Amino acid sequence: MFFPQDTVECQFPVCEAGFTASEIQELLSLFQTGNPASSNSGSDTNPSVCGVDERKRRRMLSNRESARRSRWRKKRHLENLNDQLNRMKLENREYKNRLGLAMHQFQLVQRENDRLRFESAALRARLSDLYQILLTLQLQ
Repeated sequence: MFFPQDTVECQFPVCEAGFTASEIQELLSLFQTGNPASSNSGSDTNPSVCGVDERKRRRMLSNRESARRSRWRKKRHLENLNDQLNRMKLENREYKNRLGLAMHQFQLVQRENDRLRFESAALRARLSDLYQILLTLQLQ
């Protein structure tokens, strides 16, 4: 099986499977150099050898297509992971902001609580003093 190079490049700049003319040319050159019968005109080639070459060519094309699909799936997976990473970064930033706000609120409440405890202690002391004054006034 032999295709002239200029015919392949002119007829198939990019085939349906996504191969470029140079990739097709590379495949054809592998078949031509890998099988001594391919350099013959084809009149004395063994039919079983041609069938093997055809199977080999189809298998190689199938493998290339499978590799192309695999690369596409890998690319999609990577894009999905990047999207997930960006969403998680945004979510993490939101959680940090919420945590910062909660810590600020906590500090405000803690200060208010400390102030109220101090005020409560001062009021208790004053109340105690007032009881003392009342007791001394009642005893007199």
